[in-house]
Amino acid sequence: MPNSEEFLTTGSWEKALLPVDATLQHAINSLNETSFQIAIIVTSDRILIGTLTDGDIRRGLLQGIDMGSSIEQIINRDPLVAPPELGRASVLQLMQSNRIHQLPIVDEDRHVVGLHLLDELMEPSQLKSIMVIMAGGQGTRLRPKTKNCPKPLLPIDGKPMLEHIIERAKAEGFQHFILAVHYLGNMIKEYCGDGSQWGVKIDYLCEELPLGTAGALSLLNSRPEMPFVVSNADVLTDIRYSDILAYHCRHSVSATMAVRIHELQHPFGVVRTNGVNILGFEEKPIYRNHINAGVYVLDPKVLDMLKLGEYCDMPTLFNCLQESNKRIIVYPIHEPWLDVGHVDDLKRAQTNHKKNS
Repeated sequence: MPNSEEFLTTGSWEKALLPVDATLQHAINSLNETSFQIAIIVTSDRILIGTLTDGDIRRGLLQGIDMGSSIEQIINRDPLVAPPELGRASVLQLMQSNRIHQLPIVDEDRHVVGLHLLDELMEPSQLKSIMVIMAGGQGTRLRPKTKNCPKPLLPIDGKPMLEHIIERAKAEGFQHFILAVHYLGNMIKEYCGDGSQWGVKIDYLCEELPLGTAGALSLLNSRPEMPFVVSNADVLTDIRYSDILAYHCRHSVSATMAVRIHELQHPFGVVRTNGVNILGFEEKPIYRNHINAGVYVLDPKVLDMLKLGEYCDMPTLFNCLQESNKRIIVYPIHEPWLDVGHVDDLKRAQTNHKKNS
């Protein structure tokens, strides 16, 4: 058996273990509680059954699997694994060549004995893609808190929402940010400056009139050279921006929209009918829909759809792309997410952040 310097495991890798009878909600909770982005499905004596990654869960959500369903139907039962004796360099090469971020360590009897994490095997690389943050809204639903303070600067645990977003993206390798500002935009520019206080570069798009969540992109002086991330400044989430960017690039599409499942329970029992005949009953059924989560990835060519200085929101832009036969896709998220649109949302964000800090 090699020493600890020959291969890298995380000391808390056992948190990634799940039984085969776990539900989808249990799996999501496990991924949210760890930073591994994988669940390792094992028997009671830790013999490997399979794995469940972030991508597997997202595909399950798209197939309509609900949170109470068993994970058994979406388990990858033939995952790539590494033996304990495989050295660090070989592990890194194996993970990079297969484009995976997690690699279970399994002994000759199929017992899980550890977990390799790509992020711990190499330093985060700087991304060349830019991130645009839409920070021009007036925050009318948050009045009076936004009367003299732009919504992106409202504090969450002592720091503006905008700063939390920038710091999170920087930790993933983003180095260049462009902030679209309008309402009290000078306050945002004064606070953020050129980004040097965070070790990043910040430029600005200054809207003379509100241009919407897509229209502000028409003000870009030069077209980005590669796909770029766009986020609303009032969306707080644990989503990895680099992951949705990679997801977009793998699918070679024009635009990607992060979506979240929203559940709405009917307050009454529903009667299914055909004419006057009763076909069946549903007691307070739950309706599930995908809602726009306010984070996007766009191909630079998408900017051709925008007219300089003309109002356009993201749903309209996506509709235009669809009408032009451009491929647009969704990126279903299960991570914690909050659209800070009302005072109650702000209080919830402040409370949740204190719990997690």
